[in-house]
Amino acid sequence: MDNTNISSSQVLVLPTTEHNELEWIAKAQQGDRDAFHQLYISHQGKVYALCFRMLANKESAEDVCQEAFVKVWQNLGSFRGDSKFSTWLHSVATRVVLAHIRAQKNWLQRVFSIEEQQGVESTTELSELDELDKHILRLPERARLVFVLFAVEGYRHEEIANMLGMAVGTSKAQYHRAKQLLKEWIEQ
Repeated sequence: MDNTNISSSQVLVLPTTEHNELEWIAKAQQGDRDAFHQLYISHQGKVYALCFRMLANKESAEDVCQEAFVKVWQNLGSFRGDSKFSTWLHSVATRVVLAHIRAQKNWLQRVFSIEEQQGVESTTELSELDELDKHILRLPERARLVFVLFAVEGYRHEEIANMLGMAVGTSKAQYHRAKQLLKEWIEQ
């Protein structure tokens, strides 16, 4: 989405109601960038939080959040209203995050050996996070992804297994592992 013609002083931010949101969606589906900007403003925080929890990296989360909204703009015509807009939006964002992770892994595997990858740490600004989020970011990647998708986003283990290319039992085991680690860390 190109916002070069829109300045923050030109955009009136309206309070989000279900009626407003449906109106913004309809207008945005017709190409109205101001209406899409209203959708962006009302959902950007939650989409960023999802990206950040899954990626555990501020810069990557910002980039992927923007990429998710570009995908939403490009595919808004496919939203039919069968579910809440936020549900559809989070589904799009989740797919963008997972594609980003796969692309990063492929790139890292070409550049670094497995041993070197284990030494690569993501940088985060932990001072901005609450205690649980700090612990979620410490989880191993697969456990973190499963935990966020199941406990935070509400996906079923069958859906998570499908998205991450793992067995349902592995998804459940990773979730259990994440819960155990979080419990240990919180009780310390």
